[in-house]
Amino acid sequence: MFRSQRLNPDLGPVGRVRTDLETPKDFQKKIRNGNAASGLGAALRQRLDQHGARVLSDSELLTLILGPGGGDSAAIRAAEICTQWDDLGHLAAIPTQVLAKQARISVTRARRLLAAIELGWRTRRPQKSLRPKVRRPEDLHFLLRREFQGLDRERFLALYLDSRHRVKSCELISVGTLNASLVHPREVFKNAIGVSAAAVIVAHNHPSGCSEPSADDLELTARLDRCGNILGISLLDHLVSGDDEIVSIREYGWPAAVKD
Repeated sequence: MFRSQRLNPDLGPVGRVRTDLETPKDFQKKIRNGNAASGLGAALRQRLDQHGARVLSDSELLTLILGPGGGDSAAIRAAEICTQWDDLGHLAAIPTQVLAKQARISVTRARRLLAAIELGWRTRRPQKSLRPKVRRPEDLHFLLRREFQGLDRERFLALYLDSRHRVKSCELISVGTLNASLVHPREVFKNAIGVSAAAVIVAHNHPSGCSEPSADDLELTARLDRCGNILGISLLDHLVSGDDEIVSIREYGWPAAVKD
């Protein structure tokens, strides 16, 4: 039932890898060639109007999002941001003031950028997926990828399901360190009782990027499973998120029950 699935963030909107987009280096050459930077914004707007946003590269889209509001050209800042961060989704986890400093942009531009990233996530998620029915781990991959992307600390989440295995709520249980999170079963099941959950799925990320469950992950899973059995609230799975895939411990190998 539960399987791990490799994530591919490079897929385009129709499910194929985009190979025709301009790279940040190409874009930097363009904006530093003569007086191209001065008229680039108008040219990008014209292309957007005529051909739609899909034909624009990441750097070009970012130029339009940043717009006015800083001393430097939006095109220059956009190219440097795309060079500094390979995955722009990681910016979503950076506070506004910190992003402005790291990207060398104004706070106004940082707010625009963060708002655009959040809107992009929301438009990719249909309203019905706010309470997805969980049949397999893949049903939760979009939600988990959004929650864990760009984090440099472990976060432990609990997803509480009703009797039809629809997600009632998703709660943050703990924030850990670079390679560990401190979780007590009491915190997981206290919320489960509070929302009258019929089942629970827990998930956490590995900032190292490796999605293989650790010995501590397996031990915690066994403890949570035992507590759930006592309370009559099933632990359906424990998902471990890395850079490229999400591993289901149910499929990986469910640990033996913890003995008293």
